[in-house]
Amino acid sequence: MEMHKSSSSSYLGPGGLDLSKTFFTPISGGSTPSPTKRPTKITVVGVGNVGMAIAQTILTQDLADEITLVDAIENKLRGEVLDLQHAAAFLPRTKIHASVDYADTADSDLCIVTAGARQNPGESRLNLLQRNVALFRHIVPPLAKYSPESIILVVSNPVDVLTYVAWKLSGFPANRVIGSGTNLDSSRFRFLIADHLDVNAQDVQAYIVGEHGDSSVALWSSISVGGVPILSFLKRQQIPYEKETLESIHKEVVQSAYEVIRLKGYTSWAIGYSVASLARSLLRDQRRIHPVSVLAKGLYEIDGGDVFLSLPAQIGLGGVLGVANVHLNDEEAQKLRDSANTILEVQSQLGL
Repeated sequence: MEMHKSSSSSYLGPGGLDLSKTFFTPISGGSTPSPTKRPTKITVVGVGNVGMAIAQTILTQDLADEITLVDAIENKLRGEVLDLQHAAAFLPRTKIHASVDYADTADSDLCIVTAGARQNPGESRLNLLQRNVALFRHIVPPLAKYSPESIILVVSNPVDVLTYVAWKLSGFPANRVIGSGTNLDSSRFRFLIADHLDVNAQDVQAYIVGEHGDSSVALWSSISVGGVPILSFLKRQQIPYEKETLESIHKEVVQSAYEVIRLKGYTSWAIGYSVASLARSLLRDQRRIHPVSVLAKGLYEIDGGDVFLSLPAQIGLGGVLGVANVHLNDEEAQKLRDSANTILEVQSQLGL
């Protein structure tokens, strides 16, 4: 299926007159821009609610010079890109392209995959997952072919298994294949703790790790507020706290996405901001620590096989630069290994 690239152009009028040469006179003694200074390019695969929220947030935050949207449904794709291009006067200058052809994703610095099959009524999660794996076979190899140096960021669910699938299909080193993982879950977690303590969420250091899903693990033992480790502080001050309170906060994090889906039908804005924060850390080489889905084999005594799950990882231009050695108590470490086994069990049924 062929589709003309939608992009801004200075070629207007009969014969394709290049008006930019008419408007601007070059200065004498000038040189052409260095070819090494190429623009930053992001590809977003899938223009559903999640893909468009991510693209829109990336645009408003001026994170890329070029953005290419890819989708199999041509009319929807063309409509979305036209809608964005009509907003160009209100946005930072970014070239916006749309294509059904993966050749137009060439030389992307970051490829964000949001495409995924919708669950049919009564369909098992495994059957849905197998359809998503089939979909990824059409998406990931062309991305890897046209942008061999890029970072692949998987957002499609179940994100941990599909990040593993993308790693396998791309042939990329593990540090350049990342899943959005629990980056958003951890943000919700920090918000709820901050709300509980009446402080600013930016002053709360707290992570949810493991599977992005029901077996996720809240790292209570390492939570700190303004540099003060919470649980050890409460112990020292002999302030009693209920374990049930802690567990209810974690449960609220796990349930919150389901609640949004129940109320409005899908989630979009929060994941848009979450993924844009990852894009900024990666492309601006910020080396921030985000809980994202990474190859976890050999870390925290996870040894059942190649498995991707969320751990606090430092990310930058090279992708995953390292995993933080956060102290886990025995209970947390066991829960993390259980979470890894949950994901491995699902993977074993795929026959990859």
